[in-house]
Amino acid sequence: MVDNYKDFNSVIFEDKPLFLKDKIKNSILNGATFTIKDNISIKDWQLSCASFTLKNYKSLYNATVIDKILNNGGVIIGKTNHDEFAMGSSSEHSIFGNVKNSSNNQYVAGGSSGGSAVSVALKISDFSLGSDTGGSIRQPASFCGVFGLKPTYGRVSRYGLVAFASSFDQIGPFSKTTLGLAKCLEVISGYDSKDSTSSKEKVPEYSKNIEKKIPKKIGIPWELIKEGTNKEILLKLDLLINFLKKNNFEIIDIKLPNSKYAIAAYYILTMAEASSNLARFDGVRYGFRDNSNDLESMYLNTRSKGFGDEVKRRIILGTYVLSSGYYDAFFKKGQQVRRLIKNDFENVFNNVDVILLPTSPTPAFKQGENLSDPLKMYLSDIFTTPVSLAGLPALNFPAGETKNKLPIGLQLIGNYFKEETILNFSHYIEKNFNFD
Repeated sequence: MVDNYKDFNSVIFEDKPLFLKDKIKNSILNGATFTIKDNISIKDWQLSCASFTLKNYKSLYNATVIDKILNNGGVIIGKTNHDEFAMGSSSEHSIFGNVKNSSNNQYVAGGSSGGSAVSVALKISDFSLGSDTGGSIRQPASFCGVFGLKPTYGRVSRYGLVAFASSFDQIGPFSKTTLGLAKCLEVISGYDSKDSTSSKEKVPEYSKNIEKKIPKKIGIPWELIKEGTNKEILLKLDLLINFLKKNNFEIIDIKLPNSKYAIAAYYILTMAEASSNLARFDGVRYGFRDNSNDLESMYLNTRSKGFGDEVKRRIILGTYVLSSGYYDAFFKKGQQVRRLIKNDFENVFNNVDVILLPTSPTPAFKQGENLSDPLKMYLSDIFTTPVSLAGLPALNFPAGETKNKLPIGLQLIGNYFKEETILNFSHYIEKNFNFD
């Protein structure tokens, strides 16, 4: 661990380590340390969501994933910084200040789970949990040079995760190795009666089977990635493809024709869900309350002062697309596009085992560079949002560095509940190919 890790502003809250002593020995986690994104509930610990609205709020219960970590020998040591209410792609929208990139503190860490990625990259903790709505695990993992996994929607319980967009949100792990991801996913996955969207699909022993059944048919969506992607990232992708060809993998050019609409559909749908989910923060029940003389002013001032600019932008736009006269033109149309994107992936997985593409079209950008242009910021998620719209599992793995020593990440996408396929393939690449 670096001595000056606090300079990177990744861990915002530390308490006495939380663990169950009798569970540590002979457990799958064996005392491994965890940091947890501060939108995941830990009983009696801060749950701020990096927002002034919840700055002094403490959770009344554990999220399901927290109980599973503790019962499998994990040790929780702190909460990590992130974009307010997980809304952002750079971890620059937080009341605690910006998270700084672990390789170069002049650059962003990615978002929204930037603090979780940095805490693993700097070895503050062995593992970290984040949440991924449209790329919030995979993109910061790419920017910080670590492994990060978004599970299939429903694979991991969302109970105890503060909702941003309920039909997209998934909790997932960060690690320095693929095997670490496998162990974490094995622990946190599974059906939970407290979450009606969690799946009863059997959870494989990911860590024990990580060297078995290496997928051989690899799909590359060249049409989607050939324009606008950084040349150094494309070079790393080409190097890996050449290696795979020499080792008898079949490389197949695939089409995902509706993915070009993913950014528009994703932001319409998630902003609509955010406007609904964040309506609860009204100053009446919990959190910050403005001392106004009448109820209407209290609502207005509480939300105006409690939420940051990016959160307010998304709430306003989400309310607009759900309003009378605009619902069919925006929200309904977004849901229809989501179905088409899902169909594209289902068709592709009839012919390939795994899809390989960049995680982000660029490496990390400088702090402040995209703050004045929200659309440019949103486009950094162009390769991650289609996966989230479809609800598929996806994994970022490190793929070397740029000439400026900024990490590069590539993304593996698997079929529904086929996390073992992308984990096994990532582990194979990690052990057999050197990007440098």
